[in-house]
Amino acid sequence: MSIKPYILGGAQTDFQRNWTKEGKTFVSMFREIVEDGLAAVGLDYDEIKRLNKENRVGVFVGNFDAEQYANQGHLGAFLTEVHPAFYGVPGGRYEAACASGSVALDAAGTKIRAGDYDVCIIVGLEVMKTVNSAVGGDFLGTAAYYEKEAKGIEFPFPKLFGKLADVIVERNSHVKEDRIMEGFAEISRINYDNAKTNPRAQTRSWFMNKEHANTRGGDYNMAVGGRLAITDCSQVTDGAALMVIASPEYAKEFAKKSGKKLESMSVLKGWGHRVAPMQFVNKVAESKGNDYILPWTRQAVKDAYDRAGLDIDQMDVIETHDCFTSSEYAAISAFGITKPGEEHQAIEDGTIARTGKKPINPSGGLIGAGHPVGASGVRMALDIHKQVTGQAGGYQVEGSKNGIMLNIGGSATTNMTFVIGQE
Repeated sequence: MSIKPYILGGAQTDFQRNWTKEGKTFVSMFREIVEDGLAAVGLDYDEIKRLNKENRVGVFVGNFDAEQYANQGHLGAFLTEVHPAFYGVPGGRYEAACASGSVALDAAGTKIRAGDYDVCIIVGLEVMKTVNSAVGGDFLGTAAYYEKEAKGIEFPFPKLFGKLADVIVERNSHVKEDRIMEGFAEISRINYDNAKTNPRAQTRSWFMNKEHANTRGGDYNMAVGGRLAITDCSQVTDGAALMVIASPEYAKEFAKKSGKKLESMSVLKGWGHRVAPMQFVNKVAESKGNDYILPWTRQAVKDAYDRAGLDIDQMDVIETHDCFTSSEYAAISAFGITKPGEEHQAIEDGTIARTGKKPINPSGGLIGAGHPVGASGVRMALDIHKQVTGQAGGYQVEGSKNGIMLNIGGSATTNMTFVIGQE
């Protein structure tokens, strides 16, 4: 039987903050998230030193583009700037565009399953407000095929996911376009409303309603990419998240020593990782005739279900990569909530609302909670952990036992999924 890593806990920064305006750097962010995260778990530096002497601990940093945003690479070594306890601890940086945090978590989970380490510390981190939006949009273009899909194009990613919206409309001719676009607007409204209950969400104090989201193209909701407008977009965010995962043996040892209950911990039950063609035009061509517009996303979801021995019927809560409303719309069928082409029904009947049968993004998602690119995967996994252990506070989905998260990089190029639940 495969070893299932335990999640001991973690923390995230307040995604509403602008670290540059505070006069702080990514190093400040590292220090704060490590201090807060380890305190939340109950793991101290003496224990890290002990584990390091026994070669039982590793560090995994998810980051997309600090080279451009902060003029700094080699982020996997920066926990040594937090505390001397990390001197000698193996560390590395993992990158897969917006799925960087998830590939860091996946690498950590692999080390636990292989028996190489007993404890892994995962940090997802991105500073993005060091530059203006136009420059930042160009930086983000490197998550696509820059020379062919982003070079010389203002804000390339809204345009790429605008093309996804086009494909959704074209391949669902049995559904009126207005109905699909109203579905996009409702996705936006749900995420903004959910964010109001999340004390770490970027947009928790912003105003948004469906009427505003459904009025595209005007001065108050400008078009940014084809059918998509500002309200269809996730946020530019500074932020970090940390998680600690452990072998079952260490989790039991830690629970006994710290006085914590195993019920306060969750388990990584299943995972999926699939890569689609790099260019969006090739994704569209390859998926022609397939029930799913993004079949690789669906396969990553199915892989996680299969490894967990579960299915959508057992999922109580979902966190998905709503970089744009079109990506969440396509994910509804990928999760198995509906059949392809019926996604609008799950939006209209309240299935994906926080009080619905399959709530999506009770945290507010990337649209509401924020999207610090390298941190989003870790943040989503941490939020599922909180949900299934009853620690989500004001945005808790009552009775959650199992959940799934989907984190994508590029134009749904890298697809990472995790099923997380109680043992």
